[in-house]
Amino acid sequence: MSNSDIETNAPQAGMSRRGLLQAAGAGALAVSGLAIAGLPAAAQEGTTMTTDWDKVFPKSETVDHRKVTFKNRYGLTLVGDLYSPQGRSGERLPAIAVSGPFGAVKEQSSGLYAQTMAERGFVTLAFDPSYTGESSGEPRNIASPDINTEDFSAAVDFLGLEPGVDRERIGIIGVCGWGGMALNAAAIDKRIRAVVASTMYDISRVSAHGYNDSVTLEQRTQMLEQMGEQRWKDAEAGVPAYGPVSNELKGGEPQFMVDYHDYYMTPRGYHPRAVNSGNAWAMTSGFSFANMPLMTYIAEISPRPALLIHGENAHSRYLSETAYAAAAEPKELMIIPGASHTDLYDQMDIIPFDKLQSFFEQHLV
Repeated sequence: MSNSDIETNAPQAGMSRRGLLQAAGAGALAVSGLAIAGLPAAAQEGTTMTTDWDKVFPKSETVDHRKVTFKNRYGLTLVGDLYSPQGRSGERLPAIAVSGPFGAVKEQSSGLYAQTMAERGFVTLAFDPSYTGESSGEPRNIASPDINTEDFSAAVDFLGLEPGVDRERIGIIGVCGWGGMALNAAAIDKRIRAVVASTMYDISRVSAHGYNDSVTLEQRTQMLEQMGEQRWKDAEAGVPAYGPVSNELKGGEPQFMVDYHDYYMTPRGYHPRAVNSGNAWAMTSGFSFANMPLMTYIAEISPRPALLIHGENAHSRYLSETAYAAAAEPKELMIIPGASHTDLYDQMDIIPFDKLQSFFEQHLV
């Protein structure tokens, strides 16, 4: 997944900062106190919006960019980056909303996807999910299968009102944990004409059953009991407790955890607003994910097309393979030879942008 949160809860990796996957290792996640450790001051204050170019990728010379805000159905204000191909202002173009990875911000992978697809002729919107990044929502660094699915539909609302967008030609891309959210959004929101899930994580499945569905009923029960007890503590304190700082290496971690660190904690992908860049999720953030499976209605994306892209060597590959099996036609699973999970975050020679372009050109008609 795009977050070491969920990853860290793999049985061989120990506990993650994120309480939602305590189950993958049997024991209680240690409470790290009631302070919001690692959260930037701006994030603690709510919605912010910088006008600086603070992305982890260079600005394209062939794309126009502006910051935008829009509200979701729950009244939360989302902040996004709108990218448009230059010299096309008189046209109504197809559009793509992009988000992910789970625990990342729009200045990272989703922004790179969005800007690159704008270079290829689409109006694109990369946005921060509710409760994270520059978007609003208190307390900070909370996730929800319902609200985060709604965030994609809110992005479609926004794009459909843009003068330069043809609202009948809107697609979405979800990266990592937001790949699962994108598939869920496409199943319910019939305005979404085509969906891509890249290096997809099903947060609800891993939250409920651990990696490779390895968590027993006894372990799952223990995890839910622990989160219930944490809710008492949070209610008494009036503020949520946060898990351990994300993506700190102590030695002996599996390779996928090293890969996460190499993206989120180095100049390659570090961003101070990202949960995964040394910040933390609320310990009860996974409470509802453990009981609300995202893939229940994936077959109802049909007859609209779904494209799933995954790395051959990704530890998370099985999540795309089983989602593909559950989906109905038209569908496609593209396995990238030799690629790891995080290669599809930002490696321009590995992410199949030609395929993304041809897929959306074919289906956003």
